Amino acid sequence: MLFPYPLLDALRDAPGSAAFEHGSRTVSRGELLEMIRRLAGALADAGLGPGRGVAIRTAVSPEAFAAHMAAHALGCRVVGVRPGYPAAQLAHVLGMGVDVLLVDSAAPEASLPVLSWEGLPVLSLEELLARAHGGRPLTVTARPDDVAALTFTSGSTGRPKGCAITYRALSEHWAWQPRVWGPVAAALADSFGRYLLFGTLASMVVMEFLAPCLLGGGTAVIPEDDGRPVFPYAIERHRITGSIITVPRLYQMLRLLKDDQVDVGSLRGLMVSGSPISPSRLAAAVERLGPVVYQGYGQTEAGNITMLTPADLARGHTASVGRPHPGVEISVRDEEDREVATGETGEIHVRSPYLMSGYWGQPEETRDTLRDDRLRTRDLGYVDEEGFLHLVGRTRDVIMVNAMVVYAGPIERVLAGHPDVDEAYVAGAPDELTGEAVHAFVVPAAGRTPDGDALTALVRAELGDDSVPRTVTVVSAVPVAASGKPDKRALLDRHGGRML
Repeated sequence: MLFPYPLLDALRDAPGSAAFEHGSRTVSRGELLEMIRRLAGALADAGLGPGRGVAIRTAVSPEAFAAHMAAHALGCRVVGVRPGYPAAQLAHVLGMGVDVLLVDSAAPEASLPVLSWEGLPVLSLEELLARAHGGRPLTVTARPDDVAALTFTSGSTGRPKGCAITYRALSEHWAWQPRVWGPVAAALADSFGRYLLFGTLASMVVMEFLAPCLLGGGTAVIPEDDGRPVFPYAIERHRITGSIITVPRLYQMLRLLKDDQVDVGSLRGLMVSGSPISPSRLAAAVERLGPVVYQGYGQTEAGNITMLTPADLARGHTASVGRPHPGVEISVRDEEDREVATGETGEIHVRSPYLMSGYWGQPEETRDTLRDDRLRTRDLGYVDEEGFLHLVGRTRDVIMVNAMVVYAGPIERVLAGHPDVDEAYVAGAPDELTGEAVHAFVVPAAGRTPDGDALTALVRAELGDDSVPRTVTVVSAVPVAASGKPDKRALLDRHGGRML
């Protein structure tokens, strides 16, 4: 069944049940369906339809979700614009075949000068809803091989890469198709009866795990900001049964629960994802929260690939990231692209019906990443005799900051471009606040004294907050490994870090 039909059918089947709670408001499934219908009509009146590009930059709200689904029903290419892009990255994203930008009153005003300079039409979500008429039926005009969504990961050049996901791929995606849910996915969906929704709808992960809630009959709860961390306080306040959580937020929640008697007993399913977590920390989470913890491994290019369940964790599988979803095939391959034996380490390749079709406008990068319908994850690992995937490292120089892929290369180039810097090297180390943190090491130019604040400000302006180094250390020289390459591990060891 072509996406987004399964969602629309689920809304029609239970019109009286609550789809969203947003502050003091409750939006039923019937009201959400009507909102999607009205917005689809308004977007069609604005000239949008199959193959047109709609960038969406909004806060998290029922109306924003309805706008995404309305654009999908029309067959548009939805470009999710996450908060925090510097001006150059924002212009790059909006240059990817975007015909119109849809914003709400929460969209950052700083983006508007860039948009007006580019001449990109801007639509207001509030105005569309105000003038949307009730006469047009909701008709899905999406085409299977058109690109349904562009979701972004950082590029190796510092520019975001747009992962193109077709309507055909979303129509086969495990999260959006209850007909293909196995027992694990069905149990996860059942635990999302009251699902804590936060972050940004531009995130592939946010949308991927919101789907089982809405398709499984649950209610997505958008918490109001009361000045306290969402985890654990919103769980107690709203009697949340399920959510996703990044590793840094999990660490913060566990620390808070040590000192504050917060009731999180309503939890039935908590998916941990976004960056590596040690087996001991995962076991500690299970001990404190109970048999509700899941762990997921995935990539923007592939969605969620494997899942580790509470039952797996109870059997001691804390060192793995789980087994593949139904329909997902994993192969571990050597440098000659030959599949290795069970238990041997190599690069993880993935084949599934919902892989991206490629990077938007980057054919060479696409050819290097997609081979014989397989995605090269650039992660190293092995599959054990029980079929569990274990991660052991990476083939690329990346750092996972706040669950976002950050490349070391662009940061090094920005730092090395400063007149006070002769050489720059960047590495990642575990960090409880952000999962992993960026650490920079700079060799000063002759007669110069680099200023750490100026260097971090330069990185923030060029690449955004996630790329900003946690530390900038001035060194006289960089140690060299046996390979002849700069030894970043030695740099971290000498200066108090630990390389991943």
